[in-house]
Amino acid sequence: MLKNSSITIFRYSISFLISLIFIIYIFFFSNILYNLQKILYTILTQGYLEDVIEFFATFLPIFISVIYFTHSERKVQAAIQRRRGPNVISFWGLLQPFADGVKLLFKETIYPHQAGAFLFFAAPMLTFGLSLVNWSVVPMSFNGPASDPEFSLLVVYAVSSFGVYGIFLAGWASNSRYSFFGAIRAIIQLISYEIAMGFVYVILSINLRTLRLSDIVSRQEEHWNILPFFPLAFIYLVTMLAETNRAPFDLPESEGELVAGYNLEYTSFVFSLFFLGEYSNMLLMSSLMSILFLGGWLPLFGISSNFSIFWLAFKIVFFAYLYILIRSVYPRLRYDQLMYLCWNIFLPYLLIELSLSLIIDH
Repeated sequence: MLKNSSITIFRYSISFLISLIFIIYIFFFSNILYNLQKILYTILTQGYLEDVIEFFATFLPIFISVIYFTHSERKVQAAIQRRRGPNVISFWGLLQPFADGVKLLFKETIYPHQAGAFLFFAAPMLTFGLSLVNWSVVPMSFNGPASDPEFSLLVVYAVSSFGVYGIFLAGWASNSRYSFFGAIRAIIQLISYEIAMGFVYVILSINLRTLRLSDIVSRQEEHWNILPFFPLAFIYLVTMLAETNRAPFDLPESEGELVAGYNLEYTSFVFSLFFLGEYSNMLLMSSLMSILFLGGWLPLFGISSNFSIFWLAFKIVFFAYLYILIRSVYPRLRYDQLMYLCWNIFLPYLLIELSLSLIIDH
């Protein structure tokens, strides 16, 4: 029995490392494509070609990373629950995400007869599109992203706030009470924790005197922000779980009460857009947590930063797997506990922290 347990742990540890290395490789590949874009544009000097290469260099690696993040989650949860997980399609099931994508692509799209067709199909497109827009302003290394606006943190916060509309339209256009109840739950939860997230951004911007993500990273060369702002880092960690509807805050998708939540009536490819949008937001929140509090692409212990993309990818993968572990370990909260945590604990503390930051600043 002990021998079989050791073999099982070893097998899934290897699978975990393969998925980890693959995701890091994808982020490293993104940096290569970004540099390749500059070279090709210099040679061919065609503005439209730069835009095309920039688009694929930014979003293609992210899309593949999101796909393999779902595979990694299934493998890690399988190891925790002592089962095999995906292991049929190719070696260790590495092509399982592509098989699932092909299956969803060719399945029949069914929608309720009384649903508003235009809004019904626009909602998942809006959700998935907004989940990708923020990546265009997130710096992945010291070379900077495709665009690095002065108020990039504000851009991320504004675009993320629009995600509420996709969820609301999905629940309302479905013309289903279960979907509508799930949408209402999601909207209340997202708006509540967006307020807490906004306070975290404001407090950081006041103390660091910048709203540019690359400048926030450069101000952490001496020490990471998690040291002086540890309570803010913890609040942000909890908030990013609630913002992405992940356990133990996955109440909008509570299957025991709402069957599946706001996306109950969605099938086939349009359902996968919600699915991909959720996992893209999880990686985005992991990257923001790394940039705001763990030094972004800055290395550990003053090690050489020639491979800066590796350090940021490593931190992103750490928080991505933290998502999975928390889902596997902690039970779902009640809705009153969810609201109490935000409005009675987080917000009073953040208001005090904001007041102190303003007093010290002046």
